[in-house]
Amino acid sequence: MQCELCGKECGDRGRIAIVDGVQMLLCPSCIKYAQTVKQEEMPPVLKQRLLKRIHKTVKTKDIYEKMDKELIPDWHIVIRNARERKGFSREELGFRIGERTVTIAKIENGELRPSDEVARKLEKQLDIKLFEEVQKISISQNRGTTSQGFTLGDFIKKE
Repeated sequence: MQCELCGKECGDRGRIAIVDGVQMLLCPSCIKYAQTVKQEEMPPVLKQRLLKRIHKTVKTKDIYEKMDKELIPDWHIVIRNARERKGFSREELGFRIGERTVTIAKIENGELRPSDEVARKLEKQLDIKLFEEVQKISISQNRGTTSQGFTLGDFIKKE
């Protein structure tokens, strides 16, 4: 099992303790930051529920799975040119999409990347495309590699 504070694998050495009022499973090195709970204080039913909750949260997800679009490289220039072409001031554009003038200025200067929600509002208001499809890249591992994972050499493009 993993320590809920640092993430280290603690196996059967993990102990249940209280950190800021929350019961957690901690490794021996993190137990010093918590109030320990004596085993007889915690009913076995609660301990079992806690362990089940810990096992449920360990599921791994690929957070990049649904990311099929990305912001175009020159997004800030496209936004500024489209705003000027439409004849909007920064204040007017900000009012139309519900953002502050300072935010619009920072986006146009490339100092602030717009959130996906703001970018969609800008697309709609300015009739532009700010997102492009992400190209899938297939990476083949060298056959002579003895390690289980990839190395930096596997990602170097050879000519």
